[in-house]
Amino acid sequence: MTTPITPAGARKVSRRWPLISGGTAVALALALGAIVAFRSGPYGFDTSWLGELVEHRNPIWDVPAFAMDFLGGGWFGIFFVPIAIAVILIVVKKPWSALYFVMATVISAGMVQLLKSLFGRARPLDILVTADFGSFPSGHVANAATMAVTLAILLQRVWVWVAGAVYVVAMMLSRTYLGAHWLSDTIGGLLVGAAVAVLLWAPLASRLQREWSAPAAKAR
Repeated sequence: MTTPITPAGARKVSRRWPLISGGTAVALALALGAIVAFRSGPYGFDTSWLGELVEHRNPIWDVPAFAMDFLGGGWFGIFFVPIAIAVILIVVKKPWSALYFVMATVISAGMVQLLKSLFGRARPLDILVTADFGSFPSGHVANAATMAVTLAILLQRVWVWVAGAVYVVAMMLSRTYLGAHWLSDTIGGLLVGAAVAVLLWAPLASRLQREWSAPAAKAR
């Protein structure tokens, strides 16, 4: 179990959210620019990684890869999972947490589509799934990263951080294994998803802290 955020710490985050948000946005912009570097084609490490995965494709690995494709996208990953988690948060009387989670997933998805249109990067040719245009960044990975970081921030448990990290890495592997994205696309998706989660958390930190500390205070 991680150390919970104190009321004073949450208020400090809320007061300083413009600085936190601005710094995160700048870091994200620099990272995205470094990854794409104003080019639509893949990097050497992109082609090497994809070539290695294509060479080792096997029906045994196809099953988990397609399962991750279903979990992280389409109606299930984009609508059902976020809505289900938001409903659970509302049922356990965490409305601010539900609002934070829904806003993060919606804004993350919107950012992905905006960046896809902006960069217009072509997907790999060795693709095993049907996908829309625009390879950078990976929407599946961005969605996974957003949910992982938001839940880790809300629940403040080590096992949530570990499970979230495993889920995100598995999603990155599945997207490149299926040829749906270059490796740099998945890194971009990770940055977008994590950044959106932090950007939205900063101004809501104080409210979220009070919401999660209220049951413990009543119990005492």
